[in-house]
Amino acid sequence: MSQPEREQLPSRRIADALRQSIEARTFRPGDRLPSERELAATYQTARNTAREAIGLLQAEGLVDVQHGRGAFVRRQAPMIRLGADRYSNRVRRETGLSPFRAEAQRQGKTARVEVPEIGRTIPPRDVADRLGVADDEPSVVQRVNLYFADDEPVQLGTTYIPWTIAEGSVLATEAKTGTGSIYSRFEELGHQITRAREEITARMPRPAETVALAIPPGVPVIEVLHTGIDQDGRAFEVTRFVMRADLNGLDYNLPVED
Repeated sequence: MSQPEREQLPSRRIADALRQSIEARTFRPGDRLPSERELAATYQTARNTAREAIGLLQAEGLVDVQHGRGAFVRRQAPMIRLGADRYSNRVRRETGLSPFRAEAQRQGKTARVEVPEIGRTIPPRDVADRLGVADDEPSVVQRVNLYFADDEPVQLGTTYIPWTIAEGSVLATEAKTGTGSIYSRFEELGHQITRAREEITARMPRPAETVALAIPPGVPVIEVLHTGIDQDGRAFEVTRFVMRADLNGLDYNLPVED
């Protein structure tokens, strides 16, 4: 079937009209769209056709479908990852907050972090390569974090720390690591973050990520592979962040090298 023919499908015509109304802000974030019955009557189609149209918009990430209540225009209020200063030692010392909590505070959001898992483990190969540790033995401590902004899950972060650094410290055992979070504990152990490398990709979420982050259909994730580098040029931690693309944005202000 050609593109023009696909565009003439009744469900696509309804979806196109609703999309235009959303983009024109006739329907605003949080507004309820007309019901399937109302859409079917307006466009003189079957309710199944109207349901297919709503499904197309849901797959595009424009609407949320709530069982028994209807379809609502998705609110877009992303957490912005401020790459230029999120790991600032000055900000951490002045606020006593972790990077995520400091970002949330600056953006008027309430932060919460759950740590469902801490343990010694064998690292993934890409993590082992960046840390310079073995990938065939439990050479790292893994800390799994689930981040919430205003009680909505927005990202997963899995941090890997060489066992030679974490052994005997709260980094290897405790969910709460104290004022300044893990970067203050790293500094106490002789590893002050002076540089960060962040490799950014996008993909569709895996099943466990969909559940943990309550990701609606059609919404991709941003994956940030962060490597913290200390004053001696040594990589001392790697964190894989998986972020809902509809609830997160990236903002980097970087110097240009000669």
